[in-house]
Amino acid sequence: MRSCKLKRIARKAAYTIGKLYIDGCYVCDTLEPIDRGLTQKMSLAEILRKKVPGKTAIPTGLYRLDFNTVSHKFKDRSWAKPYGGRVPRILGIPGFDGVLFHPGTTAADTSACPLVGENKAVGKVLNSQKTFARLMEDYFELARKNGDSVWLSVE
Repeated sequence: MRSCKLKRIARKAAYTIGKLYIDGCYVCDTLEPIDRGLTQKMSLAEILRKKVPGKTAIPTGLYRLDFNTVSHKFKDRSWAKPYGGRVPRILGIPGFDGVLFHPGTTAADTSACPLVGENKAVGKVLNSQKTFARLMEDYFELARKNGDSVWLSVE
């Protein structure tokens, strides 16, 4: 079993920057929509009351990752094709569905999904497609092929 941790380090008015760790090692930066203080322990009613659709980061908590989801939205993108359109999906998020790790640059590129890349510009992650490919090849595709269970802690 492998563990992932998304540690949010900068909560800004229009976006959230984090760091992604796998098995305790830093692998990349993340960019999400606004962190509105949601937690997995809140009731679904409270989460839905505080959530702004398309502009809210997922609640903090512990979630399982799935590596067999073929994204209808992204399957034909050049960065998803090498993996048969499969994109890592975060399962069991109260009040959210279809949350995927994927490339992007700004908060406008995500509705709730963590974007991966390098936070070398204010409010952005750069080299996102290259970072996504590295994550897939070095970690997620290996976990999928081995049938490993992977859990994501969002803090």
